[in-house]
Amino acid sequence: MARIRGAGSLRQRRPGAWEVRVSLGADAVSGRSTVRSLTVHGEHELAEQARDRWAAEAALVRSRRQVRSGITLGELLGVWLSAEHGWRPSTLVGYRSTAGFLIRDPLGGRRAVDVTPRVLRAECARWREAGTRDPTVWGRVRCLRSALRWAYAERILDRDPLDGMPGPPQPGVRLHAPVEAVRDLIAHAHQVVTAATTGPDGAEVVRLHRAEQVLLLVRLAADSGARRGELAALQLDDLDGDVLTVARAASAELVGPTKTRRIRRLTLGATTAALWRATVETWRSRAGGEPVGPWLFSRDLDHHTRLSTDCLGHWFAALATDAGHPEVTLHRLRHTVATTLVGRGDLLQAQYRLGHRDASTTLRIYSHAMPLTDTDAAETLDRLYAMPASGDPRSHPKREWRQVVSAAAGSAARPLPRSAQTGWND
Repeated sequence: MARIRGAGSLRQRRPGAWEVRVSLGADAVSGRSTVRSLTVHGEHELAEQARDRWAAEAALVRSRRQVRSGITLGELLGVWLSAEHGWRPSTLVGYRSTAGFLIRDPLGGRRAVDVTPRVLRAECARWREAGTRDPTVWGRVRCLRSALRWAYAERILDRDPLDGMPGPPQPGVRLHAPVEAVRDLIAHAHQVVTAATTGPDGAEVVRLHRAEQVLLLVRLAADSGARRGELAALQLDDLDGDVLTVARAASAELVGPTKTRRIRRLTLGATTAALWRATVETWRSRAGGEPVGPWLFSRDLDHHTRLSTDCLGHWFAALATDAGHPEVTLHRLRHTVATTLVGRGDLLQAQYRLGHRDASTTLRIYSHAMPLTDTDAAETLDRLYAMPASGDPRSHPKREWRQVVSAAAGSAARPLPRSAQTGWND
């Protein structure tokens, strides 16, 4: 009697040894059938029981594979977003926006296992033809790679269909604000504070209060290199002497740990630290004995509520436009700090001040600012290949030629080659 398809097979290899074979079904990506082979030692009845048990497990595996192979990309993205990832709030907001587009896009209706590199490249071309800029296209690619990699790790997919596909290119050189522009911004902020004198009208006090905060914001951003979310989450007590503690950050307007979940302590310049202390003292005296704080930046005179990161950026943008530098953003001051320190060769100091998890991140982003340190090597080679006055090295006397080579190689040089010891060979 013929056995039912998928119930497995059983054959005796030798007395007391049986081979059981069960099919797990076709692979979702390659289409090749997977067969599991096991050996059972014992009587025929025991082997049959093992075959039936493993055949039942194989049937469950095949049904799961059929479900997994049929899941659409849109369905997969929905499961991915609903899972727990430990993302920062701003990361979740960004992924939700990008995944929402992909779910509505025609690509979202395709089977997830069919999103191969060839298919994705064609979709990227379609998005560009529709007028989508490259940064947005690469953001969608990163979202897809992250979701499919997670689905494979969670065994929702048997394989990552984008495995082996090169990732999006790294962003170009981070554009920093020239030091002269930063000086202009600081000088203009001082002028705004001077002009915003207090008067009987309460609006004048509010204008002065904002000008004082903008001046402190520019100095802090240009000194600490902190992220905008870290600046927005600063509190009055975070400065101890000249040491600033960066312990929190605002992400999607929710205050939590910093991006790397690490606390760092930075020494501010004496001018910036003195400005912080003097400004806070001014606010407290203006409050007339009422408590001020805890937040450093606020719309209110009592600083009980925190200024949003967007508003912080708008205040800086208004100052930059008035100062004649509309192209300078608040985040570009962070790049100025990084470029300046890396250009001096202070890579580790730049890494710590910026709050990067490791120095390789700093080096990858700001390698263009690394100082050239091969001047000595260039001078050595230049002396080594120096030509005599006649222009023909053969006319150089043997003694003088040895002096040229010796001077170029230095006292620790290896023994001279035979041609340098005995003269030029014809």
